[in-house]
Amino acid sequence: MRHYAFFLAGIIQGSITQRSTHSQDYRRLIREIIEKHVEGARVYCPFENHPNSLEYDDSKASQVFFDHIQMAARTDCLVAYLPEASMGTAVEMFAAHNAGRAIVSVSPLGGNWTVRFLSDRVLGDLGAFGEFAASGHLVEFLDEYYAGEDEESLTQ
Repeated sequence: MRHYAFFLAGIIQGSITQRSTHSQDYRRLIREIIEKHVEGARVYCPFENHPNSLEYDDSKASQVFFDHIQMAARTDCLVAYLPEASMGTAVEMFAAHNAGRAIVSVSPLGGNWTVRFLSDRVLGDLGAFGEFAASGHLVEFLDEYYAGEDEESLTQ
């Protein structure tokens, strides 16, 4: 059985012009869903690892931003939560897509070209994502996506 690494991408600031963030409660739910339904899953959440990132100086913020883009390109599955547009998430999705990594978007924006053309699967909301994982379809999708690749080619 393969063990997959997940990167939780999703809206943080979005179009908020003040120094604040959207609710990040979705991250806990996505993590719980993955950990419950994907045996041996490793989940990386940028917000959990950098909860005070809005307070970072430009040097540290830039380092974290670019490190996360590189991580997105190395993960086995990027899960993008996009209830509305997010420029940072779009960049992470682009990096993962260009690296040939699997992308599952949780978004009602299925007609948005970024969501539409960079995602391998688009699920309309968190309930649909939960059902996708609980039914075993998330693991089946990843197994098919990486069929023919040896375990060492996946994130360790």
